[in-house]
Amino acid sequence: MTTELRELYQQVILDHNKKPRNFHVLEGANRTAEGYNPLCGDQITLYLRLEDGVVKDAAFQGKGCAISKASASMMTAAVIGKPLDEVESLFQRLHTMLTGETGASGDGLGKLAVFAGVREFPSRVKCATLAWHTLHAALCGAAAPVSTE
Repeated sequence: MTTELRELYQQVILDHNKKPRNFHVLEGANRTAEGYNPLCGDQITLYLRLEDGVVKDAAFQGKGCAISKASASMMTAAVIGKPLDEVESLFQRLHTMLTGETGASGDGLGKLAVFAGVREFPSRVKCATLAWHTLHAALCGAAAPVSTE
């Protein structure tokens, strides 16, 4: 990854950390889930409104590091308006990019590819994936909180 690209990615992550999108309780949510990353102390509550197999709205609240908050912010923006199969596909592609073999790319992830650099810091991968695992739990209707451990 080039230095210029790494700096751009850092700017995007810092922007979403300072001004997270969809950071509120979602009135009318029909799915919620909680997630926790004990390694970093990140906590998230995710709210979804699903209708006819589509994520009509998404929001979150919580606290955590810049990567965790930016990931939740960008995730909620990315899934709104998407059918559930596309949301699941995004989850799988992002997870593969962050945890897969060296060379796994961010192809097809759009702006979410900014998290490709996180792979270089294995202890931070859980920060970037917490919101996504919480999303997966909400879609599955899981009652227990999600933990990255």
